[in-house]
Amino acid sequence: MGSWSIWHWLEAFVAAVLIIVPLWRICGRAGLSPALSLLVVIPWLGFCIVAAILGFAEWPSLKNRSSV
Repeated sequence: MGSWSIWHWLEAFVAAVLIIVPLWRICGRAGLSPALSLLVVIPWLGFCIVAAILGFAEWPSLKNRSSV
């Protein structure tokens, strides 16, 4: 395998921004630590972990609502 050119690094950066930034906001609005979205950097496993936490965890921001 050859070394990565500047274009590969740029594509990887753009892809990371397009995934991490929205997850950062989702985690923050859900009342969880926004830094949780950084787990997505781990290929496949990281996204599965974040999805499982968002899907099955109690969202602290919903505790104030009476019915959801």
